[in-house]
Amino acid sequence: MVVAATELEPVFEPVIEQAGFKLVRLRMMGGASRTLQVMAERPDGSMDVEGCTTLSHVLLDFIEAEDPIEGDYEIEVSSPGIDRPLTRLSDFARWSGHEAKIELNTLIEGRKRFRATLLGLDGQDVVIRDTSIGSADIKFPFRTIANAKLILTDKLINEQIKTRNLAQQEK
Repeated sequence: MVVAATELEPVFEPVIEQAGFKLVRLRMMGGASRTLQVMAERPDGSMDVEGCTTLSHVLLDFIEAEDPIEGDYEIEVSSPGIDRPLTRLSDFARWSGHEAKIELNTLIEGRKRFRATLLGLDGQDVVIRDTSIGSADIKFPFRTIANAKLILTDKLINEQIKTRNLAQQEK
C-alpha cells in the first residue's frame, strides 16, 4: 500500500492510537531527503523520551510491514512541546484562555495574522480576543487557519507543570 503525503494521517492515526497515543500533527517535510514528522502525546497530554521511543518502534514496525509511503524517508517522533501547534478544532476549546499566534488563509478584519487569547469555539468557528485592537472578539471558520500555535507564557508553563505532576502521581 502506497499513499500520497496528503493522505498519511488516516493511515497512521489508528496505529498511533492503538499504541496508546494521540496524534497532534503529521507531515512530510523536505525534498530529496524527506522526513516524516510525527508529533504525538499520551491521552493525558504528556510525552517523554520513553514515549517517543515506544511510538517510534511501533511506527517503524508498521512501516516495515505495510510500506505505506513510496521512496526513502526518515521518521521523527516528538512531543508537541509547551508552545504546541493547534491542529484540531478541539485544540481551540482545550486551550481556551491561553495566548496563540494564528495565521489565516484569508483576510478577516483586514488581517491574516493575529496574536490573541483563545476564547474557544462557536460551532465550527474559532473565537479569539485580539487585544491589539482594543479587546475585540473575532470569530472565523476553523478551515481558514493556515497555522496556529500556543505562545509560551507563565500561565501556560504553570498549567503544563500541573498536568505533568498529575500524570506522575497517577503512575
